[in-house]
Amino acid sequence: MFLGLVALVAGGCATHTVRTTTYEPVVTDTEAIPEEFLMDVGVAVFDPGLDEIESDEEETTNHQIRLAESRYAPFMLAETLIRSGNWGIVYVMPNDASPMDILVEGTVLQSTGESMAMRVEVSDATGRHWYTREYREAISQFSYEPGQRAQNDPFQVLYNSIVNDLLDWRKANMTDQRIAEIRAISEMRFAQRFSPDAFADYLNTDGEGSYMLTALPAESDPSLRRIREIRERDYMFLDTVQEYYSGFSREMREPYDSWREQSYHETLALRELEDNARRRFIIGTAVVLGGLAAAANGGDYVTQVGGAASVGAGAYLIKSGFDKQAEARIHMQALEEMGTSLEGEVAPRVIGLEDKTITLTGTVQEQYEQWREILADLYAAERAALPSAATSN
Repeated sequence: MFLGLVALVAGGCATHTVRTTTYEPVVTDTEAIPEEFLMDVGVAVFDPGLDEIESDEEETTNHQIRLAESRYAPFMLAETLIRSGNWGIVYVMPNDASPMDILVEGTVLQSTGESMAMRVEVSDATGRHWYTREYREAISQFSYEPGQRAQNDPFQVLYNSIVNDLLDWRKANMTDQRIAEIRAISEMRFAQRFSPDAFADYLNTDGEGSYMLTALPAESDPSLRRIREIRERDYMFLDTVQEYYSGFSREMREPYDSWREQSYHETLALRELEDNARRRFIIGTAVVLGGLAAAANGGDYVTQVGGAASVGAGAYLIKSGFDKQAEARIHMQALEEMGTSLEGEVAPRVIGLEDKTITLTGTVQEQYEQWREILADLYAAERAALPSAATSN
């Protein structure tokens, strides 16, 4: 009996998980969209989800990698949105200072080399919440083949799903009139942040905080023209911000893919060890109980010796289960140690204006805040130079 159980354990140690993934391509709208109805999209830097890590995943989650992923994932999503051709300007946003027609926010819920999960929330410039959805994808070793890695991110299908859902929702719920209204509200919200007094009468909010248009300035309004010039400058800086996220993602890609591939194998090995340890505990406990019963009830010497031997065999299997758990902890530590320095520093940015050159320093968020202050000063100076009659509504 003992030999048979040991053989059962030995023979059951190898487990294999097969993953098959149906690749979902990015869908491009079959109808040509006039430029005035192409909605601009801001993708916020993701929440790394550190407060939502499950207790059983805490030991295998590297916080530093999660923080890096919170920058990498929105850039990958923004790049996928751009490739779809279904939207206007698409930016990864360092903060919410610049209203966009659509805002996509995300939280990383799980990230291993084998599976990834995100929660995505979408809203528009009116403050209306479109939807909140969770996306999960498990991949196979095939996704890490050199040919595949050269073409796509291993989890590209997850980003494709998010982008396709966004298109489906827009087509099902947005009329041209509604899109025009959202784009106008986005512009007025931007204008109010630079000149609350001049643009105060164009927007109102309801009891839930959603924005509604009450009027629109004339196209010939000099204040509106100045605001549009300021917004173009804001986009100019956001273009440079995209260069940062692009460079960060490019530098991160090679070590990140290596970490994910190693994590893929570590995750499978860890699961196999845990299953093996669990199997050893179950069988070992059964052998111990069976051996104790045989030793207690056996009337002859041979039966009692056999029962005692079974108790010893069961104890050995239980101990080997503990040994396997110790080995699993080593794999957990290996996961923790991978990719400990994936985040890069932000270099100072030098930007030339008409009459001066400015240098922005600090983090991306800090540089953007400095830039917004400079834009506010520029707008105030330009507006002060306008004839007072031209600024009236």
